[in-house]
Amino acid sequence: MEHDEHTEYYRHAAPRGYNWVFIAFLAIAAFFLFSEHRAHLLGALPFLLLLACPLMHLFMHHGHGDHGSHGSHDENSGGSKK
Repeated sequence: MEHDEHTEYYRHAAPRGYNWVFIAFLAIAAFFLFSEHRAHLLGALPFLLLLACPLMHLFMHHGHGDHGSHGSHDENSGGSKK
């Protein structure tokens, strides 16, 4: 069984250069996607803001499910119920 020294070198040296090329490709692609589709993205922004209101209402009130603890608060408030 022979061990080739060059395959060991290429296995460790090649990915470093490909990472920079891939990052540059992603940056260029993101720039062109944003510049070409800016009207579509910014046109949907008002609708996303309107959609955020009911979503925040649903997700921000997740702790109010058990209303049994509110009964003790009403008894300590000083009001009399007869």
